[in-house]
Amino acid sequence: MTQTSPATFKAAMIQMRSGLKPAANLDDATRLIGEAKAAGADYVQTPEMTNLLAANRDQLFAAIVEEEHDTSLAAYRELARKLGLFIHVGSMAIKVSPDKAANRGFLITPAGDIAARYDKIHMFDVDLGNGESYRESRNYSAGERAVLSDLPWGRLGLTICYDLRFPDLYRALAEAGATMLAIPSAFTRPTGEAHWHVLMRARAIENGSFVLASAQAGKHESGRETYGHSIIVDPWGRVLAEGGTETGIVMAEIDPAEVTKARAKVPSLQHGRRFGMAEPMAEAAHLHLVRE
Repeated sequence: MTQTSPATFKAAMIQMRSGLKPAANLDDATRLIGEAKAAGADYVQTPEMTNLLAANRDQLFAAIVEEEHDTSLAAYRELARKLGLFIHVGSMAIKVSPDKAANRGFLITPAGDIAARYDKIHMFDVDLGNGESYRESRNYSAGERAVLSDLPWGRLGLTICYDLRFPDLYRALAEAGATMLAIPSAFTRPTGEAHWHVLMRARAIENGSFVLASAQAGKHESGRETYGHSIIVDPWGRVLAEGGTETGIVMAEIDPAEVTKARAKVPSLQHGRRFGMAEPMAEAAHLHLVRE
């Protein structure tokens, strides 16, 4: 059997259907992560809201705890040690005050250490026009830092779901050295059907970076329906692997050399220019970018 070159690695997107019980969701994720490891994965990513997907505020705050008391997070750290792989928990609802949570992602090393934390910056406050309405800012505090972390195969930019619609964030990550962009998500079915593929491919193409996006999928216990279609896109915009609407694993072998090739063909990262506006505008807020 041909061995995977040390210069490449296998990435696995864990597609879930999180319910209202964190322990049950942990069991599901643990099983799928184990299957991914058995299939050769070096890096696994779970979707947004891995620990639970709750639409009701009372249900949410009855189930979540502070980071230091979260048994699911402790279990993922132990699982990373046991399996010897990078586990990127796409996001968890973490209690940060009596009335607010953080939508927080964790990158865990094979030693079980937390290499990086990322709090979702852009809050999903929308009315979709079909009776679906979301106010993420009611329950969650927005993050203020863009986050990068080094893996053995390149630099990973951490983002979450609705961040996908804000290309400046991804350009900032790419200009800071990101060769891979993580976008764990829980896209609604209507927005996913309309925009998922084109936005994921656009973020990959315009930044010459791999996009790694695990997703929630199907009809959830909370009543919400998510799009699924976990996806891995290469820096030229080619879809390397894609899921459907059922739970499972989406895997692809990642060759970091493809980033160099794509950026040499279209060196847009070198051609960006800063420009002023013809009319006065309020100064945009600047995010603090950190490498962890």
